[in-house]
Amino acid sequence: MRTWLRQHFSAFSAALNHLRKMPGSFALNTLVVAIALSLPFAGLTVLENVRPVSEQFAVEPEISIFMAMDTARERVTALAPQIRRVVQETGSAGKLEFVPRERALTMLKAKTGLSDALTTLGENPLPDAYVLKLAGFQNASDATKADAIAARLKALPGVEYVQVDSAWVKRLAALMHVLRLALAFLAMTLGVVVVAVVFNTIRLQVMTQREEIEVSRLFGATDSYIYRPFYYSGALLGALAGVVALGMVALALHPLNQAITEFARLYASEFRLAPLNPVSTAGLLAMSALLGLSGGLLSVRQHLSRLS
Repeated sequence: MRTWLRQHFSAFSAALNHLRKMPGSFALNTLVVAIALSLPFAGLTVLENVRPVSEQFAVEPEISIFMAMDTARERVTALAPQIRRVVQETGSAGKLEFVPRERALTMLKAKTGLSDALTTLGENPLPDAYVLKLAGFQNASDATKADAIAARLKALPGVEYVQVDSAWVKRLAALMHVLRLALAFLAMTLGVVVVAVVFNTIRLQVMTQREEIEVSRLFGATDSYIYRPFYYSGALLGALAGVVALGMVALALHPLNQAITEFARLYASEFRLAPLNPVSTAGLLAMSALLGLSGGLLSVRQHLSRLS
């Protein structure tokens, strides 16, 4: 175990020594990789801030059930148990409220200011209705089940029209899904860019150390001993680029939050973008190091094999 640790520590030290010899080139490559990583890092930061906010929205779709105008009041009130039974059979829960046409007309006059116009109609143009407020939905995706409930309610006798107000919920779920797919595609594309940059960096490093590699082989150095410092160089490049990318995203949050704060005040909100939590940050740094290691591994296996 000590021998294994000593070998890896020696390889890590060799990688650091080489980086010290070429600080300008290493810094430039780190900046290029950091810029590529900053875009998916920023997208993930935004999504992680928006996700809890979207989950905190009141995901309680309402279903308005309008009865036919010629339906007797007795038949209308007798429909309540059937509505509750439909809700129970679908595995949902909710609060049912009966809105008589007289109350609906009064509310319409009070809210719209059309009292005089509605009075001139003579008769009440509004039907009796039920308002079903569904509950027990954990997220926006679950709320789409309201459509299935509405379809069954529409088939009940005396029901003229059923309106579901969950359209915004479905749009929100669809938007979040599209954003996740776009972020995944962006991350994969820029991940290839990172691997390519590290690949080219390690290739140049191999070419500059060609004579040292040949001498090491003459003294009996194994391929693992020769390859290991280059692996560490790639991983270091990826990890440091990840740190720089996270720093760039953190710096960008301040001006963004200033603009977001002014916009959020219009909606009586205090929403702000916060940095990623330590677990997510560690995961991104590990991913950056892994991308750098992958680029280094591919480059070493291709170019050092030609020197064998």
